[in-house]
Amino acid sequence: MLPFHNAVASDFELVNACIIRQLYSEVGLVENIGHYLIEAGGKRLRPLLVLLIAKTLGYEGSRHIDLAAIIEFIHTATLLHDDVVDVSSLRRGRLTANAQWGNAPAVLVGDFLYSRAFQMLVELGSMEIMAILSNTTNIISEGEVQQLVNAKNPDVTEENYQRVIHKKTAALFEAACEAAAVLAGADATRRKAAFLFGQHLGMAFQLVDDALDYSGDAEALGKNLGDDLAEGKPTLPLIHAMRTGTEAERRLIRSAIEAGSGEQLQEILAIIQRTGALTYTQERAQHHATTAQQYLDQLPSNPYAQALADLSRFSVTRAY
Repeated sequence: MLPFHNAVASDFELVNACIIRQLYSEVGLVENIGHYLIEAGGKRLRPLLVLLIAKTLGYEGSRHIDLAAIIEFIHTATLLHDDVVDVSSLRRGRLTANAQWGNAPAVLVGDFLYSRAFQMLVELGSMEIMAILSNTTNIISEGEVQQLVNAKNPDVTEENYQRVIHKKTAALFEAACEAAAVLAGADATRRKAAFLFGQHLGMAFQLVDDALDYSGDAEALGKNLGDDLAEGKPTLPLIHAMRTGTEAERRLIRSAIEAGSGEQLQEILAIIQRTGALTYTQERAQHHATTAQQYLDQLPSNPYAQALADLSRFSVTRAY
């Protein structure tokens, strides 16, 4: 557990218990895969955002526990589907569900988690929160399709890339924060601030993720270095390297993206370093983290808000 979890440690335990309880199914394979995914751990930042935003805004009920579990189920469902689409075999240092059980069970259990999340939303009884999360799951799906369209296309622009990471990643961060603000009965100004805090935090988080794919430690990351290149994903480090590199360097990166090949990873890593692509990506992440803090400053100042500030700093300084 990371330090910023400490402010809501007891609530976090209740979320974990809720997740285990809600994974119940009469079909053993559903429970097996569900437990395998949950036990893999991860930072659980999205449910953490629900807990911290709700507490920052003075919420004193218990429904934030269910909302946090709902957010985690939606996120886990997207990971299951992502790994099938990307043909990924490793996540968080373990075999992916599709590598362990096959594509069909992974997709279907992802569907189960989505539907269980919406069953829980109905029980939560807030049409406002239902609207936020139904719209968000639609946006995430659009982002996944757009990323698929962009795969092996070296002509993807930075603007197009930013739209994709907003839909794929930031959308669920902002939804977690806005839904928690609604649950806490926040006014329109604070609800908007929570939403924008989540949006910019999510953008920062994904930008750092994309930088770490070319600079991180494979063991710490729990996945193979250069996976994005092997999947033909034109992320910001590659986009910037092509924009600022020599003609020969551009041709090499274009060829690797089009082929979806990591065979020339070492040469491309050298180009990324020489062109300052990682520094540029980190600077864009820092810009979003700084903007997130500005919106956080519009919320009440208390230990929960301090934990959110710590989380914002972690999003750009982390090595995994």
